[in-house]
Amino acid sequence: MPYVSINQRVRLYYEEKGEGTPLLFIHPPGMGHAVFCRQEPLARHFRLILYDMRGNGRSSSSDAPITVPLLADDISVLLRALGVRRAIICGYSNGGSIALDFALRYPEHVEQLVLIGGFPEVCTPLLFSEFLLGISAAKLGAIPLLAAALAWGHKTNWREWQLLRRYARLTHKRDLNAMYQAGLVYGCTKQLSSLRLPVLLIYGARDRYIHPYIAMFQRYVPHADIVFIDQARHQIPTKHSSELNSILRAYGKRSETGRKEGIACRTKEDKTR
Repeated sequence: MPYVSINQRVRLYYEEKGEGTPLLFIHPPGMGHAVFCRQEPLARHFRLILYDMRGNGRSSSSDAPITVPLLADDISVLLRALGVRRAIICGYSNGGSIALDFALRYPEHVEQLVLIGGFPEVCTPLLFSEFLLGISAAKLGAIPLLAAALAWGHKTNWREWQLLRRYARLTHKRDLNAMYQAGLVYGCTKQLSSLRLPVLLIYGARDRYIHPYIAMFQRYVPHADIVFIDQARHQIPTKHSSELNSILRAYGKRSETGRKEGIACRTKEDKTR
């Protein structure tokens, strides 16, 4: 199995497929790269890179206190080991916080920044409660229960539920708690204005508990493109994979050609929303 060594004690599991512009996906805590199982067809258009963060999936547990910057530094080591100078960085949910931190501190390595259901900080009661729930489950050692719940929320069929549940159960309890804690206290809202690279924000049209964060991006990153997927809630990578993959193909192609291309996949694009 392919691994990249961060140091003598930490190794990250990764999978790499396809050719072309590198596209790296960053998963939220507890799910591992398996949550992007439906993005694998993108390997026909990109050099697709999927990996498990430290403490998740097949990667080893952390040897240091987990912070969002530490996880972003891991990405730098991973890309360097793979010989990737610049990549499209795509973070899903809380994985978006890691993507943001990486883009802010390593902008020279970011071709484009894509956030799926992303947020620059946790400051709304509903999202705050979601993090507290994850912290409580990790502290109680209820990884099997949390894994089943995460898998159930993302599954589109029984086999997918089994795959996601089985993979989520590999998460290290201590590291999962630390990741939720780190995500809860992380914030980069006021630093967003320093972003000078292309930014794409993808949201489910019905993902109401994340929508309040859109105004923050509109204020500090006015050049960001915002796309809404009709009927979608938060679990876009699995439940709306066709639309997501179409958006990423079109956005990646637009970057390569330097001209705007239409995104035709039952989406709404609205910068005033």
